[in-house]
Amino acid sequence: MLRRAFVLAAAVAIVACVNPVVAEEAKAGTHEGKVVKAEAGKLTMTDKDGKEHSHKVGADVKVTCDGKECKLEELKAGSTVKVTVEKKDDKSQITKIEAKKAE
Repeated sequence: MLRRAFVLAAAVAIVACVNPVVAEEAKAGTHEGKVVKAEAGKLTMTDKDGKEHSHKVGADVKVTCDGKECKLEELKAGSTVKVTVEKKDDKSQITKIEAKKAE
């Protein structure tokens, strides 16, 4: 029984280390980083400290690329990104994503 518990704990630890993307509820305000991946409804980015995280992105979120309106899926890996989050109905939601080409 003890061995089974140890194996289970080790497996959980390995999965946690292998998958560093952590979906987290964003805090109100803005934060900046770099795009890792952008796909329908989801933005994965690194923050200024290099920590990777992801956000759910609603269809009504305003997305701009170099000041021009674009689609979330058009964001390129390595582009700098500024995400604006606001409290709505007691939940934090992304309201705007501003991206600039990678230099």
